Order: sequence, then structure tokens, then C-alpha cells
Amino acid sequence: MTSDPAPAATHDDAERDARLLRSIRRCAPADAARLLQQQPASQIQRVLAALPPQERSRVLAALPPSMQALLAGTGGGHDAAVEPVIPGATDHSVGALTVAAPLTAAPDDSVVRVTEAVRAVSQGRLVTYVYVVDGEQLVGVVTMRDLLLADPTASLADVMLADPFFLTPETSVEDAMRAMVHRHYPVYPVCDATGQLLGVVPGHSLFEEHTYELSAQPGRMVGVNEDEQVATPWPRSLKLRHPWLQVNLVTAFAAAAVVGLFEGTLERIVILAAFLPVLAGQAGNTGCQAMVVTLRGLALDEIPRSAIAGVLRKEATLGLVNGLLTGLSAAVGMWIYASVTETPGALMLAVVVVLAMVGSCLLSGVVGVAVPLVLKRLGADPATASSIFLTTATDVVSLGLFLGLAALLVAG
Repeated sequence: MTSDPAPAATHDDAERDARLLRSIRRCAPADAARLLQQQPASQIQRVLAALPPQERSRVLAALPPSMQALLAGTGGGHDAAVEPVIPGATDHSVGALTVAAPLTAAPDDSVVRVTEAVRAVSQGRLVTYVYVVDGEQLVGVVTMRDLLLADPTASLADVMLADPFFLTPETSVEDAMRAMVHRHYPVYPVCDATGQLLGVVPGHSLFEEHTYELSAQPGRMVGVNEDEQVATPWPRSLKLRHPWLQVNLVTAFAAAAVVGLFEGTLERIVILAAFLPVLAGQAGNTGCQAMVVTLRGLALDEIPRSAIAGVLRKEATLGLVNGLLTGLSAAVGMWIYASVTETPGALMLAVVVVLAMVGSCLLSGVVGVAVPLVLKRLGADPATASSIFLTTATDVVSLGLFLGLAALLVAG
């Protein structure tokens, strides 16, 4: 791979580029980067140039540093003005999506002079706002409407909107979306803590990134990496998924250990084995319902610290009531099954089912709230493998409670 300028593409090159572009757009960024590394430098430059800025940034970030430097040296086959301007910005932050501001001006610049500058810049780029800076500090913005309707001899200080809203580079995309909920601007300025203008972030880029994150959340709940897509090769999928399956296996041993503690009870009352998946499944579903609502509340910033106790009380109450209602239905099933199989203590077994279902669902609702909250408190993504941790907790609680009550009230 060389840094020579890319030659003009032939018809065959265009067809190969189109096929490669389709393949890349179906891949996760890491997989697209690996696919690109197998191609000639000239083709890499052409294909990167054809990608939308947001996708191009993701793919470039996944390339090896040496290749990134080489592409930067050759221009990468695209306009550098659309590339991120904050090196080292963390993933899923505003800084990673920030691009250079298309046009800045001083407060004392005249309207007519800035209008001419807009005409010149707009030949190759879309200018939505003119950003007014005093030195490097953002002091205002001017909309195109205000610029066109203003007195040509006036200065920008007379027509600008002072103290504009801005985002900071370290702000997460999720927090930026919350801040944007009542501000539907096409472009947002990005400044550091002192108000120095660093660049701008298009609103559509934030929406695209947020949508990408939301689409990955269900996968993160069960240990599927956000970079994995349908077109990801199976060896990479195995690498991304398998570690969490090992974690799940280790946690599953905890539930198996609980069942092992009551092996004698199961030998004496074999009918209990038929209801183990019933208890575990019901408790798991109750916990998942609470967890999904909690995750949504965290995403919408609806659960401040002061509201946590109220959320826990609500889910505990729901678990109690749902556990009682479903427990009564399950108890009828247990009583009929025990009676048909002539198992002694059919009525007491039905009572055990009710008590176990109520306790399991109550605790599962609380755990469904606690797991994402604890993960967030530890600085982790609340959705990361939360389903795995929740399943382990609900299995241990439901099986332990069911078999423990049976050993105490029936087998004892």
C-alpha cells in the first residue's frame, strides 16, 4: 500500500467499488475495516470518499493507526472538513462526531462581508449558521434568515443571537439527546468548558448515533457486542459472544448448586422437579419486565437518585400482586397434579407453590430494578449483560425459595 494519489477510476473500478461499498455498508465498522485492508490503497480512498461522514468516521477509527496516518496523508480520498476534529474523543461522545465549523466570523464583521463569505463557502458545503467568535470564544450565532434580512452595513454583533446553546465534547450522545429534546436545531456548536469553539456536530449525526446505540441495547443485555451485525463472520461472532457464555455458565452453576442442596427433598418429592422451570420462568419474566422499564427510565433520565426508592416500591408491589395471582393459578395446577399422581400432601404443596411464587416475583422485581442501577453506579453500561446477571439472581432465589419451603413444610 502506497501513498501515491489515486488514479482515475475506470468502469471496472467503479463496479468493483460499488460491490465493495455495498459489502462495507452491511458490515460492522471493525469488519468493514478488515475488509478494506485487503484492498489497494486507491480503492480504499475511493470507497471511503463514497461513505457518509458518520460511517466513514467509524470505519476510519477501526483501521490500524499506520493506515489511518497514511490515509490522512493522502487526504483519504475525501474532504477532511467532514472528519472528526477532536482527536482521542471517546466513543459515543459528542467529541467523536464533531466536525469543523464551516464558517466563523468576528463580532465586528459587516453583514455584507459575511454574506459574500457564505456565498463562497456554500459552493462546496452547506452553511446553516455563521458562528461569531471573539478570539476563539463563541459569543453568538447568526441564522441565514437574519443574515439575509439584516442591514448590509450592520455588524454581526447587531444581528447575532448571543450566548448560544452549545454541547461539550465529553458529553455522551445519550445526554446530548436529552439536552436536544426541546431544541430541534440542524447543527449544534461544540465548545470546551471555557466556551472556546471546537467545531460543530450535525443533529442528524447525533440521531444516527443514538439510533445505533439503541439498536445495540437488546444485544448488550445478553452479551452481544454492539459491533456485531448479521453479516459479521462467524469466527468474529464467536469471539464476541463466547466470553459472556462462559460467564453465564459460571453463574448458572450457582443455580445448580442450590438445587443440589435439596437433592434429598427432590428424591422424596419427585413432583417438585416438574415445577422448577415454572417458578424459574415466572420469576425471570417478572424481573425482565422490571429491568426493561428501568432501562427505559435511565435512558430518558426519568430516575433521579430521589426516585429510586419509589421505583423499588412500585416493582416490589407489582411483583407481590403478580406473584399472588399467578401463584394461585400454579397452586391449582400443583394440587391437581399431586392428586392425580397420588402424591401425599397435595394441599401443602399447593401452599408452597403460592408462597414461593409470591416471594420469587417480589424479589425478582426488586432485582430487575437493582441490576441496571448497580451497573450504572459502577460506571458500566446499565444494559451490559444485565439479562445474564438477572437470570442468575432470579433462578437462585426462585429455586432456593421453592425447594426450601418444600423441605420445611412438606418433606420435614
